[in-house]
Amino acid sequence: MNTLTPKSIVERGAWYVLIQAILIGLILFGPRGPDLLTSEPLKNIFMSCGISVGLMSILVMLIAVINLGKNLTPLPCPKDNSQLVQSGLYRYVRHPIYFGVLLAALAWFLIFPGAYVLAYAIALFVLFDIKAKREEIWLVERFPAYKDYQQRVKKLIPGCY
Repeated sequence: MNTLTPKSIVERGAWYVLIQAILIGLILFGPRGPDLLTSEPLKNIFMSCGISVGLMSILVMLIAVINLGKNLTPLPCPKDNSQLVQSGLYRYVRHPIYFGVLLAALAWFLIFPGAYVLAYAIALFVLFDIKAKREEIWLVERFPAYKDYQQRVKKLIPGCY
């Protein structure tokens, strides 16, 4: 790894993880804000969709963690002994764990359609976009082949973004 790569936990991006934890905590336990849906039948449809999306998000996160294996770290800076993973879910999206967490946030919003929940979920998406940009600077530094991978595979949402 490049000698300029940060070594302390703070230099490796711990503050991203802290903000991420706060936003996830707000999504799950924070004030939900005013309901964006008032129709009970529509709320029931959204809740059913939310449960389905939530189950899918758990599956996506689990598979992505398995695909990443020993390279897994909550910090955006890759481990010193890491290897570039482009297989499994990483063939379809560069950050499938972030995608899974975003799906979980969407699921929570569908189940509890509050204005604040939506705002927290949007803030989490913005944070993941910023965190992924920083992470990818380190990945390109560590793995020159990552540049080609960036051109072929979308960042956060398969086939879209």
